[in-house]
Amino acid sequence: RRTGGCTREEKSGSSNNNFGETSPDMLTALGIKYTVVGHSERRSIQGESDSLIASKCKYAQEQGLTVIGCIGELLEERQAEKTMEVCQRQLSAYAKEMKSWDQFVLAYEPVWAIGTGMTATPDQAQQVHSDLRKWLAENISPEVANNLRIIYGGSVSAENCDELSTMADVDGFLVGGASLKPDQFEKIATCTN
Repeated sequence: RRTGGCTREEKSGSSNNNFGETSPDMLTALGIKYTVVGHSERRSIQGESDSLIASKCKYAQEQGLTVIGCIGELLEERQAEKTMEVCQRQLSAYAKEMKSWDQFVLAYEPVWAIGTGMTATPDQAQQVHSDLRKWLAENISPEVANNLRIIYGGSVSAENCDELSTMADVDGFLVGGASLKPDQFEKIATCTN
């Protein structure tokens, strides 16, 4: 029996990952404690809006789950210097429906870096994470800004985890493809900087 952990749905018979197909009720019945909400695949492929994602977050929290809430910009939004505009809009939607910040982990996952092999530089990740903390301090509370875990989730690998983990506001990682490679995942999981 699985206890603890985090859930993510994988499509049977395919190498493609599909997030968001398991109900919170089923997860809690299995002893799962965390779930991912707002992943870019749900936003882009399923067309889920910020408000729908925020409602899912609230419901999952009401069922006792801690939510890993994803936010992040597309490549064209980064190139147009709209990273924080997009991230703040997505975070604001979560905030409007938030049941408990203690049951929430924020995952910044630049969409342009997911599964592409591209990753934000450590300085780019730090800048976004720092700006998100400032937004939280100004719009929610300094306590939430200081206590909320903000993790990075854009093509994290054994090669870049050490440097990313040295950034002051990067509190951990949301690991995708590297989680399917035992040697890489072990290195990421034991990254201690």
